[in-house]
Amino acid sequence: MSDITVLLAEDHTIVREGLRALLASESDITIIGEAGDGRMAVHLASTLRADVIVMDIAMPLLNGIEATRQILHHLPQAKILILSAHSDDAYVEQVMALGAKGYLIKQTAANVLAESIRRVYHGDTCFSPLISRRLQHHEMKAQASGELHAKKEASHLSSRETEVLQLIAEGHANKQTADVLHISIKTVEKHRQSLMKKLDIHDTAGLTRYAIAVGIIESSVQVTIL
Repeated sequence: MSDITVLLAEDHTIVREGLRALLASESDITIIGEAGDGRMAVHLASTLRADVIVMDIAMPLLNGIEATRQILHHLPQAKILILSAHSDDAYVEQVMALGAKGYLIKQTAANVLAESIRRVYHGDTCFSPLISRRLQHHEMKAQASGELHAKKEASHLSSRETEVLQLIAEGHANKQTADVLHISIKTVEKHRQSLMKKLDIHDTAGLTRYAIAVGIIESSVQVTIL
């Protein structure tokens, strides 16, 4: 039986090294790639085609939610297991609606990560106990009220607009954003104008606060407000 191949997407080097060391002792799991930001995760997912992608949420250049969206758009069969310090319902609902196969909290994942990778690989879903209890609670409330399970409302921002918003919020100038996304500065400016119009926000500081508020970036990720 061949090993389960894994791509690790985690921006903190020390955490990534710890995950690699943890999984190295598993005879049936092999790490074939590591990504330190969401854009690299999307690229490596396409080129390496790992059996399971272990994905953080808060990453620079492209957050894990948008990276998950892009990976599953191009590779619907990809199996993504979220491993995050965040357990907010909003994060869980977004990535599960996109098609992620599980969600683990970093604080409780050390003893169960390998088994969760195996379960996701074999087609099961997997959650940390806290998240599993909350999901069950939400489901019970929906059934008790006779409502259908709520679907996450689709974002009114396009995938490209979300990418541009994250880079703006991280303090990247238009030229830097254009270089990262391989588009022209004029196109970046058009996306910026579209964002401001859609969100009714008309300065960079406001866009940054919005990106933090909706979880596109963490407040600690933001570097400078122009």
